[in-house]
Amino acid sequence: MSRRHTPAPPRRPLRVRSGDRVQVIAGKDRGKSGRVLRVEPAKQRVYVEGLNMVKRHTRPRQVAGTRTEAGGGVIEREGPIHVSNVMLVDPKDNKPTRVGVERENGKPFRVARRTGTRID
Repeated sequence: MSRRHTPAPPRRPLRVRSGDRVQVIAGKDRGKSGRVLRVEPAKQRVYVEGLNMVKRHTRPRQVAGTRTEAGGGVIEREGPIHVSNVMLVDPKDNKPTRVGVERENGKPFRVARRTGTRID
């Protein structure tokens, strides 16, 4: 009996959120930066605007109830990048930084370790 291995869900939330500016530190897009479009915490993946572009060959499909067709062909869109391969960009000096968490009145805040500035 064979079983598929599924990664265990992360024990804590990711330190990267959608809308953040990140820089890729490993892979084919190393050194490039962009805005995070989507985050998948269960798979530990992020989708960054304009990076890790993949091509999808889609078949033209008829939209329900109408005669018009949604266009088929080769569509380019962002692919997933593992969260360990991106670093948050420090808003103060636009360089990649590690992220720390500080608490104030019991509420957590993300802090750039490079300069100590709050991210949110």
